[in-house]
Amino acid sequence: MARNDLIVGLDVGTTKICTVVGEASDNGVDIIGIGTAPSTGLRRGVVVNIEKTVQCIKKSLEDAELMAGCDIRSVYAGIAGSHIQGFNSHGVIAVKGGEVTQLDVDRVIEAAKAIAIPMDREVLHTLPQEFIVDDQRGIADPLGMAGVRLEVKVHIVTGAVTSAQNIIRSCNRSGLDVSNIVLESLASSQAVLSPEEREIGVALVDIGGGTTDIAIFSKDSIKHTSVLALGGHNLTNDIAYGLRTPMMSAEKIKMDYGCAMADLVTTDEIIEVPSVGGRESRKMSKRVLAEICEPRCEEILALVDQELLKSGFKNMIAAGVVLTGGTCLIDGMQELAEQIFDLPVRIGTPGEGIGGLTEEVRSPKYATAVGLLLHGAEEEGLQRVRPFKIRDDSGFDRILSRMKKWFTDIA
Repeated sequence: MARNDLIVGLDVGTTKICTVVGEASDNGVDIIGIGTAPSTGLRRGVVVNIEKTVQCIKKSLEDAELMAGCDIRSVYAGIAGSHIQGFNSHGVIAVKGGEVTQLDVDRVIEAAKAIAIPMDREVLHTLPQEFIVDDQRGIADPLGMAGVRLEVKVHIVTGAVTSAQNIIRSCNRSGLDVSNIVLESLASSQAVLSPEEREIGVALVDIGGGTTDIAIFSKDSIKHTSVLALGGHNLTNDIAYGLRTPMMSAEKIKMDYGCAMADLVTTDEIIEVPSVGGRESRKMSKRVLAEICEPRCEEILALVDQELLKSGFKNMIAAGVVLTGGTCLIDGMQELAEQIFDLPVRIGTPGEGIGGLTEEVRSPKYATAVGLLLHGAEEEGLQRVRPFKIRDDSGFDRILSRMKKWFTDIA
């Protein structure tokens, strides 16, 4: 049965593709279906094989549709990869009529976006940080205020046009419309960060399979975003080579027995390691595995710490660091992060603003998919009088100009 009132988040990741189906409720979003499938068509967050990606998306969709009892037609898709770049910009205009209107707000944001970017890049998000009316700072919503000069500080996120096109093309070939493309760290932040953390300053670190996404918030606005081309897949690769075991076995060993700090493991703990080429399995100390995991985990977290310092906002994150993503489930990751960052660290799991099948998604590995769902619900707005449809005016016009640019070569 087709349902047009659904909101769907599609996390197209390097190691897994996850579909989460929800419907708007008075308290937020009720999750009614979940589907996951291993991902084989992406590398470091970027599509490298469209046919494999399409097959994986279809498998994830089928599972979600079966659980939700409906057909999925449109999704909010996530985007990541080292091609993502974020920077801050500033815009100023004169207010007409002495009172700030919606037209003035739109104009000042357009002024902030009026910067030169290469032809092969596209603006994915323009996120207002604060408005300034006649030197009065820290204004979140200037509508209706009296003034003659309006300024805005924004954070602009850009990505490679071709990477966005390939995600959209993969979804289209799977029979889906794309309502919007959302930066994955921005989506994850909506699922795992509390309003208090965003206000006093927090860094979200989403350690996925192919990339590590970073987003810094302070005073309830985003200050910095970046993506590192390192993730859990690098750790799996190290284990496969170090223990001479197949990649699938290495992934299972990582999640079942992996530890980010060798000091937390005793020498008498033994694990069974499958061999390659049909040879018999071997017994091995769990500490050997931890000694393989620790250097890579340390490298990823050290690079994140360098990025926090380089951003200039590390001294503003009083609430510390929130780790999320499947890789942060490894034992000892939180303790190692606290040592490296010298800040309080917690593991972020989805929970706020969702109902329905909450237990099924209460894990860091579902943070991005749930966040995409929440972003979709927010973008549809609180006054959702009409059922959600990608082809209605409010949804289609919002991204029409972007799609025209992206699809000029796909006629």
